[in-house]
Amino acid sequence: MHDEHVPVLISGGSLVGLSAAVFLAWHGVRPLLVERHPDTSIYARAWGVNPRTMELYRSVGLEPAIRRAQRRLEGKDRASGILRAESLAGEEHEWFEVPYLHGVFEDSSPVSPTGWAPCPQDRLEPLLRARAVELGADVRFGVRLAEFEQDGEGVTAVLEDRSTGGRRTVRAGYLLACDGNASPVRRRLGIPTDGLGTMVHNMAILFEADLTEAVRGRAFMHCQVMNEDVMGVLGTDGERWQLDAMYFPGAGAEEEFGEERCVRLVRAATGLPELEVRILGRLPWELAARVAARVRAGRVFLAGDAARVHPPTGGFGANTGVQDAHNLAWKLAYVLSGRAGAALLDTYEDERLPVGRFTVDQAVARSLDRFKNPAVGDVAAVPIVDDLTVMMGYRYRSSATVPEAGDPAGPAPGPGAPGPGDHDPSDYDPADYDDVNAPSGRPGTRAPHVPLDTGGSTIDLLGRDFTLLAGADGAGWARAAAGAARARGVPLDAHLIADEPWAKAYGVGSGGAVLVRPDGFIAWRAGGGPAPGTDRQDTLGRVLDRVLSRTQEEAR
Repeated sequence: MHDEHVPVLISGGSLVGLSAAVFLAWHGVRPLLVERHPDTSIYARAWGVNPRTMELYRSVGLEPAIRRAQRRLEGKDRASGILRAESLAGEEHEWFEVPYLHGVFEDSSPVSPTGWAPCPQDRLEPLLRARAVELGADVRFGVRLAEFEQDGEGVTAVLEDRSTGGRRTVRAGYLLACDGNASPVRRRLGIPTDGLGTMVHNMAILFEADLTEAVRGRAFMHCQVMNEDVMGVLGTDGERWQLDAMYFPGAGAEEEFGEERCVRLVRAATGLPELEVRILGRLPWELAARVAARVRAGRVFLAGDAARVHPPTGGFGANTGVQDAHNLAWKLAYVLSGRAGAALLDTYEDERLPVGRFTVDQAVARSLDRFKNPAVGDVAAVPIVDDLTVMMGYRYRSSATVPEAGDPAGPAPGPGAPGPGDHDPSDYDPADYDDVNAPSGRPGTRAPHVPLDTGGSTIDLLGRDFTLLAGADGAGWARAAAGAARARGVPLDAHLIADEPWAKAYGVGSGGAVLVRPDGFIAWRAGGGPAPGTDRQDTLGRVLDRVLSRTQEEAR
């Protein structure tokens, strides 16, 4: 007997798990989320939300709340927001500026209707939790996933209340593991990881202190400090500070971070030997690079750090995990509602595993470039691409997109395609990535941002479901899309756009059209009107059947 039934169980209520709950609830799926900790994180483990992730939060109504909660940063003369110094009060070495960087103060308006939000994780998680509950998610903190077993019809899980020890059995259609780098779910499934492994050990020291004198009016996201007493990174959420101090493991090394040592390290990092410091907490963490060999096993999916972990350079970690959740949420919603075939869920791994490998390689390359870390040793040479490409320029190739003539279908042959141990980080195919500043509009790429003459952005035209965007002479495509979608019970919006910049960015003429998936990626494109004798509704019907993995019987 089961105590309750839920469509989706989420294990892990940190940033990625809470985002998954928001996205699923936004799509009408009421998930159950369990998190073993009693409350959201007090640590700023992720310091900012990048433009692509802000687009996703914007779509579910979270942008105003995030903007209110973000840090107020002035003095935007240093685009990167990354300062290097002997100590916070000491000699400045440099502001980190490189061509590939799209820093927190950079103008994102050419590529997105939104931009970086310097909102650290400890401020963001409560907003996500509140929004998930508001949308109908069942969120339970202080509860852990103790056991689970899956079969062909679902997942049976045992949940334990950590305050009482009481246990409940839950039957779920699917399980989403957002349970971190150590991921008990991934380990239970026996899914291996590969990669460089642990690169550096750090201790996050959360503290309160008046650092007005040391800051000297400068605005930064991070200050990298290096002196004979400490190597690490300082940051603040605007009220509290956090020092991530590097240390070398050994017997009892973590236990040695007592109050006195933490105060000493903070004083060394700030350059203020008499600073009054109040230590609020400490948390060990690894700077590592690992990728799971698979991100799906039957009815169980991995997302965020459970799927991959990489250095924080570039700020890709949590952001990539949120994008995992966004990719999967609409697919689960469509399968659970019967609007898509179960094989649609296979495309989660086809699409997100290559992105994960690519992102890990780029984060490692940035870490080596920024810190010149000798502990890593020799690694395969990886050409560093610009931050925007990593954030939003990746391309999906799976059965949930429709390739154009001459464009190979199926998984990308570049990063992510090889099996465990076979991955060559230098094996990049430029066809798998788009120049965000000069988008192609190809199927599998993110629908580009184009400011509209009527105001707003093309991004804001995209909603919970499929969207057809057509040129001024594309009304025939719009009618055909509406008919094909209606016949399949699939909600669809259609918009005619006469703006010339839109046609250029999407690679179509005035009679062309693109079909955009619920996650904002282009599924199909027609550069112009159909060939003579072609039935547009039949064409778009076959497109929807392919993208949604509908069998012939389901398509009838």
